[in-house]
Amino acid sequence: MHHQLRTLSKENADGVAKHLVMVSVMLEADELDAALAHAETAVRRAGRVPAAREALGMVAYRRGDFARALTEFRTVRRLSGSEHLLPLMVDCERGLGRHTRALELASSPQARALTGAEALELAIVVSGVRRDLGQLDAALLALQLPALTRRGGAGVHRLQYAYADTLLELGRVDEARDWFQRALDGDTDDETDAAERLEELDGVVVEDLGEGAEEPTADEGDGPR
Repeated sequence: MHHQLRTLSKENADGVAKHLVMVSVMLEADELDAALAHAETAVRRAGRVPAAREALGMVAYRRGDFARALTEFRTVRRLSGSEHLLPLMVDCERGLGRHTRALELASSPQARALTGAEALELAIVVSGVRRDLGQLDAALLALQLPALTRRGGAGVHRLQYAYADTLLELGRVDEARDWFQRALDGDTDDETDAAERLEELDGVVVEDLGEGAEEPTADEGDGPR
């Protein structure tokens, strides 16, 4: 980010950098209105800085404003020449209900050239598009990348979670449980709810009894459903 700000005056660069940091802080706290205010200010002060436009796009994406997010991501792509936002662009097309356009973008040469975590994210999004269209077998196939069987690596647990979820929708419950477990094993930052999904499959029900209540114990006689 800092090298992008070198085109600005020192005072402006420092101010924009502070706003971009606050965007991250507010997104982490799920304070989307505050994040939007900081992102819009950063763009007003540095409209041709890719990091500022990406920040605004990310806030719009989190708010479900997919049209605005897509516009910002396209601007980042034009300014920076980077294709790293393609998975999110495909997901924006999906969010706008333009599934055919989403699949066309996902099959573009630029998308096929993605590697690492970005390629995994694209596969997850494409699988989601296929599920929206009721194409469950194609959704599962989209996730069958070599990385699926790895025990670690950026984004692998998210790929495994999506695979488990698709298996479950196909009615392949035992296989789904195995893949939810794999996702949980690799999800060291609790990015997914794989643990809760496993509890549901195992018939574990946790009730919120209110503040100060004792934690529930397993009901006698209740077994896996």
